[in-house]
Amino acid sequence: MKLEPLMEYHANLAAPLEVGVASFGNRVIVEVTGGEFEGPKLKGKIRNLGAADWLIIDSDGVGHLDVRATLETHDGAMIYLQYFGNVVMNEKVQAALAGTGDCDYGETTFFTAPRLECGDERYKWVNSVVAVSEGRIMSGRVEYKVYQCVND
Repeated sequence: MKLEPLMEYHANLAAPLEVGVASFGNRVIVEVTGGEFEGPKLKGKIRNLGAADWLIIDSDGVGHLDVRATLETHDGAMIYLQYFGNVVMNEKVQAALAGTGDCDYGETTFFTAPRLECGDERYKWVNSVVAVSEGRIMSGRVEYKVYQCVND
């Protein structure tokens, strides 16, 4: 198995909404207000159709991501994107979420497993993609490098 670049994308983020500490940890909702993606076979924008991260931060300071968004390709296809993952909520991440700093790739543990779904014939190939990504949080946005798992 090897990893090949699938796309890079950024999502613009609204200020986090604090739900508070509940059964599973501190619930925070971060709304996505747009963004863009581009890769060897994918290009377009992130729609803000209820896109958000329903994040739970546990007592060990690990954020458990639950993200859903709609991608619109440059030629009009809609792709549903969902991913789960973890981000260690260190000082750099907290500063970036507060809008007072940035957290670059490698400055914390931040990995996800994106899943894509599309009914458009031109992009049905995304339905079988197995992907992993590394993220970073910049002031007001999140950025990802997404890789597709392929056979050697």
